[in-house]
Order: sequence, then structure tokens, then C-alpha cells
Amino acid sequence: MELLQLKYFQTVARLEHMTKAAEELHVAQPSLSKTIARLEQDIGVPLFDRHKQKIRLNPYGQLFLKQVDAALELLEEGKRQVVDQAGLEHGRVFLATTNHRCDAQLIGSFLSAHPEVNLRLTHATSQDEKMKLLHEGELDFCITSLPIEATETEIEYIDFLTEEIFLAVPSTHHLTAKQSIHLTEVADETFISLPKNSSLRELTTQFCIAAGFEPKIGCEVDTLPVVSDFVKMGMGIAFVSDNAKKRDPSLTLISIKEPICRRTFQLAWKKNHYLSKAAHTFREYLLNFYKNLD
Repeated sequence: MELLQLKYFQTVARLEHMTKAAEELHVAQPSLSKTIARLEQDIGVPLFDRHKQKIRLNPYGQLFLKQVDAALELLEEGKRQVVDQAGLEHGRVFLATTNHRCDAQLIGSFLSAHPEVNLRLTHATSQDEKMKLLHEGELDFCITSLPIEATETEIEYIDFLTEEIFLAVPSTHHLTAKQSIHLTEVADETFISLPKNSSLRELTTQFCIAAGFEPKIGCEVDTLPVVSDFVKMGMGIAFVSDNAKKRDPSLTLISIKEPICRRTFQLAWKKNHYLSKAAHTFREYLLNFYKNLD
């Protein structure tokens, strides 16, 4: 059994499609098929169910995949530890971040201070996706604005930023005369919102449910600047963070008295996942950055 066989098996098992796996691995499909067949011969049982052109991971394959994932992750962490200790490179940091304005400022500031660090970013949008990547060892850290579930016993985290959530309304809206409102006052309003898989959408839906209603979404858009534009056009109201006013001073914002509408950002990482010197440096830098942020 060879390491290359295990890596090939892991990719085929994830995609359950030999042609797509061959393309991702940059190998010929016949060669990949032979490699998987040799692996099954070495183990003594088939790992996939095959029907015509389709393959599916069978129970033996599912059991084996769990061990392969763990073994390859352990080998990768071992490599990172050796490289880190030997000083062969200054280190990499794998991070899933948000679209928050301050995240871009943080990353730019960090890389200016530590140009030797290789920072790899992914913009996983959902909490579930971020947790999955942490558990699989694909990330060193993720930044999230939703509470970490108590069931996530393998995940550690630290809070670093709390901000108020406001309502953005058109300048001609009847509520503009008020500085603050109860959320129930907008139960019948039409909302402009980010997609369902966004953390802000999930959090603000929870606020509405706490106030006794589900928000009526009139339009979904991909980015917060577009949300702001649609609000100013009079297409509806929207939940925005307190930095929205800095991004667009022409926005009309109203504070929410009840329920308390705030979001807290956390930096999360997996227990027992090896963190390089660069990763430790990044974590310390992030905490100091937000501590000193105006």
C-alpha cells in the first residue's frame, strides 16, 4: 500500500466520479482506475460499488476513508511540524474569513508586518462549512459571527469583536423620525437580505423569531453594498452592522431597543491541531489588532 494510492483513493471517494477525480489529480483515468483496483486488491475487499459508469463508496470504503483521512491529516501535520522546527519556511496560515470590512484591514496590516508569512484564505460562507473544514484539518483558523455550538467539543475559540446590528431604512421611511424602535414594529415590512447561507442572515432571522415573527424577504442579494443600494432605492429595509455607516454615510440607520441585536466575532481553531509559529503569530496579531481598533 502506497501513499499515492491513499491520496488517489481519498479524492475518488470524495467525488465518487472517476473522470472528475482524474481531472482534479491531473492523471489519466485508466491509470487512476488501475491504482484504485490495486489498492482494493491489496486490502482484499472492494471499496466501491460499480454500476455501469457510476461508482459509489460502499460500507468498506466508508470505513477505510475515515482511517485514510485521519492518517493523511496526521502525516500533513507531521510535515508542518518538521518544516516549522527546521525553519525551512516562515510558515503558512490557513484561514476562513468573513466579508467584514475589518477583516480586509486586519489581513493587509498583518501581511505588511509579516511579509514572510504565506496566508491562504477561503471565504466559506456558512458556519457548517467552516466547522467542517476545521474538523478536517483544512484550516488553522476560521472567523465566525455565529455562536459556536456546545456540541463542538473539539473546537476552541476566543471572542474578539462585538458590534451592534441596526436597521437600514429608506430616507423617506416613516420610521426615520425615530432613533430606536422595538423590532416588532417592522414585522410587516419587506426586507432586503443576504442569501440564506450567510451568517448575518441566519443571525438576524433569529432576532426576528425572538421578536415573534419571521422576516418577509422581498429580495436576496450577494453583497452588503448592494443591500445598502436597494434600501436607498426604497425597495425595503435591511439589517446591517454598525460599520455600514462608515462604508456608506448616506445610509439611514435606526437602533433596535428589543431584542438586543448584536453579533460577536470569534476566532476558532481545532483542539490538538498543530499550529505553526506563523499561526500563533497571526492569532496574537489579530487579538491585538481588534483590541486597538477604534
